[in-house]
Amino acid sequence: MIEGYVISTDPARLDRDLVHHWLATDAYWALGRSREKQDRAFAGSLNFGVYETASGRQVGYARVVTDHATFAWLCDVYIDRAARGRGLGGALAAAVRDHLAPSGLRRIMLATEDAHGVYERVGFRRVADTEKWMTLGAPEGALGASDGAQPAVSGAEHHAPAANAEHAP
Repeated sequence: MIEGYVISTDPARLDRDLVHHWLATDAYWALGRSREKQDRAFAGSLNFGVYETASGRQVGYARVVTDHATFAWLCDVYIDRAARGRGLGGALAAAVRDHLAPSGLRRIMLATEDAHGVYERVGFRRVADTEKWMTLGAPEGALGASDGAQPAVSGAEHHAPAANAEHAP
């Protein structure tokens, strides 16, 4: 971990208001996300927070959707703008990887438009054969009721793989 910071999965430490603010106002993939939807995401995920050691202030967040047996989806990775450039994004991705390692997952996936290098440095690699991956999602956004979030982006590199994706090499 980066000196002066700690990463925790303790849900009691999360500043949920701050995380919702970051995602709903500054994260291209979650702009306009409602608080109710974010609360459901918190509840259904393994949440990671990055905190300043001295102050305890939260400066980063990530969540993982997983069955703890075969698959995990890393998402909503965010580092406060004032804390960027210190290696915290990579440290957070490495902490997620290391936390999940004992589960023996076959695959951890994520999607990014602009941080490929951050994830590649901790072992992620681009999907080589995107022809095997599929997505389910309405062009105007998530399936079901809309909450004002940005529309889903077409393409396997931006979405979780199909439920039977474990069969892909």
